[in-house]
Amino acid sequence: MMKNKKVLVTGGAGFIGSHLVYRLINEGAKVYVTVKYNSIIECPRLLKVWDKINVIEADLRNTDSVSEMKKMSFDLVFHLAAYNHVGDSFKHVLENINSNLVSTINLLNSGPKIKKFIHIGTSEIYGEQSKLPFSIKEKANPMSPYAVTKFGSELFSILKSKSTKLDLLCIRPFNTFGPFQSEKAIIPEIIIKCLQNNEIKTTKGKQTREFNFVDNIIDGMLFLNKKIKNHIEPINLGSNQPISIKDLVKKIHNYTYSKSKLKIGSLKYRPNEIWKMQADNKFITSKGWKPKIQLDEGLKLTIAWYRKFYKSYLDKKSSL
Repeated sequence: MMKNKKVLVTGGAGFIGSHLVYRLINEGAKVYVTVKYNSIIECPRLLKVWDKINVIEADLRNTDSVSEMKKMSFDLVFHLAAYNHVGDSFKHVLENINSNLVSTINLLNSGPKIKKFIHIGTSEIYGEQSKLPFSIKEKANPMSPYAVTKFGSELFSILKSKSTKLDLLCIRPFNTFGPFQSEKAIIPEIIIKCLQNNEIKTTKGKQTREFNFVDNIIDGMLFLNKKIKNHIEPINLGSNQPISIKDLVKKIHNYTYSKSKLKIGSLKYRPNEIWKMQADNKFITSKGWKPKIQLDEGLKLTIAWYRKFYKSYLDKKSSL
């Protein structure tokens, strides 16, 4: 399916993107990855496959930079490049607009020729909903600058597909976790603190989320690419294993055999907190897909990786 296909992964040096790059290489694709100017040395996730990928230095936020890719063409583009921290997005609104929305507009208006475009969105687009699980039929209710700009990016992709007949897939993954995730995300943050036996402060943790191991997300993305053509209605990609943040923290604490003191309830909830998130996974499961790695196994695999690598990973000069 992927052998010898030219595939561009924007955000390929990021968490999900790097896992996708490894899988695409294994499937025989000719993989291209966009990275920001002068940031090549800051891509530890891709070090093991550096000689197997084609690196494109480009700033997707800049129209002139993206225009330099105009003579290129790709069979498939996975668009993952984004500013992706929900909490911090309130402090960096313009960066969210440029990284999440403007970059998509530039890529589709001024960038390379693309046969098929897979837009990777986010479950945060749903925001707070009155019914569970979250169905694509529900009205979007983004509640952070991150979610607003990702929704705008998704809408523009749909608009472009309708006006140009671009083959488009829009995928909304729910919370992803696994090796190489930023330490700002909740699961690696808690794992690292547990491994260091540092005090852990959280909210009361009544929020529930669906966490999905990164290998499941990559499986789902590649499955949908293979099975579905030109489906502009977004597709949920969840695990169907909701868990409260409080219970998640306790699980990680238990699995790491940590001596960390838990201070659950010592922090305030963030603005516009979403209390429950759960995916309606009917579309993709009806096509024959289901997540292979369950939450507990995924947590144990992730903990084992951080136990081995977290000191090197936090050292930005390390080659791992």
